[in-house]
Amino acid sequence: MFESIEDVRERLAEQEYVCDRRLATVVYLALKLDKPVLIEGPAGVGKTELAKSLAAAADRSLIRLQCYEGLDEAKALYEWEYGKQLLYTQVLREKIGEVLGPTKGLREAAAKLREQEDVFFSENFLVERPILQAITSETPPVLLLDEIDRADEEFEAFLLEFLSDYQVSIPEIGTVEAEHPPVVILTSNRTRELSEALKRRCLHLQIDYPSPEVELEIVRLKAPGVGDALAKELVETIQEIRGLDLRKSPSIGETLDWARSLVVLGAPNINKDLIEETLSVIVKYDRDAEKVLAHVGGGPDSKDLGQKEPTGENPNEAMYEMHRSTHKHTH
Repeated sequence: MFESIEDVRERLAEQEYVCDRRLATVVYLALKLDKPVLIEGPAGVGKTELAKSLAAAADRSLIRLQCYEGLDEAKALYEWEYGKQLLYTQVLREKIGEVLGPTKGLREAAAKLREQEDVFFSENFLVERPILQAITSETPPVLLLDEIDRADEEFEAFLLEFLSDYQVSIPEIGTVEAEHPPVVILTSNRTRELSEALKRRCLHLQIDYPSPEVELEIVRLKAPGVGDALAKELVETIQEIRGLDLRKSPSIGETLDWARSLVVLGAPNINKDLIEETLSVIVKYDRDAEKVLAHVGGGPDSKDLGQKEPTGENPNEAMYEMHRSTHKHTH
């Protein structure tokens, strides 16, 4: 699939996914060792995007299972198509009567019926869910188990057999083993601690918010309409906002949304008024918005975010500079 660690980096870069050598090394080893990868980190730092980019770079299909509380085998592995089974029972009613005709008594009829139950509990009546789809696929796909920390601990226990041997047990059929192991990516936003048993079965990768240099590279790559000076200003502002005590810091996706929004608005630079007007793009909670505005707009602990010197290109700058000057003299 990939010839080297550098090959991983280059082919992910072709999918506009920026990664360092550490991340590329974990991906390369996982593919060579047929090991699942558990990626942990805050929401919006590129965990899910890595699985998508990896599938595209390797020209493999992506099978995604979004985890949630109450997720069980019926939604993750398989379930029986009861409607189809019932239809076949009705169509074959006469034939079933012939089979049971010679029997004497209920017990004997039930035993006779059990001998034929594999007719109705066969692969013809099996509805494959994401994990079973990944196991039975002729070409190994990338299987994304997204936000595994949202699922119950019981579901984690169910996954252990699959993560160890790439096989699952179906009582009516037996053990189904992958002929070609899928590439398995598990992601977690760390809303709860995952079990040691699950972690032992995976290679571990920690992804945090990117450094200013990496985030600037991402903005240049995915929001090419943003000028270089504005991109630097934007990243500097986002990085400073993440330093505040927020319920949810802006993700990379929100950085890109903000960058594209500034392009649409034709903003030449970032100032206080612009931050206030577009704050809903990057901050999703009222209390977080209040903290950001307090940080930007005044108070002894406030800081100047974004542009540091006026350029004369924006008519709002005069008001902003006067506002800053007033506050500086006041305090």
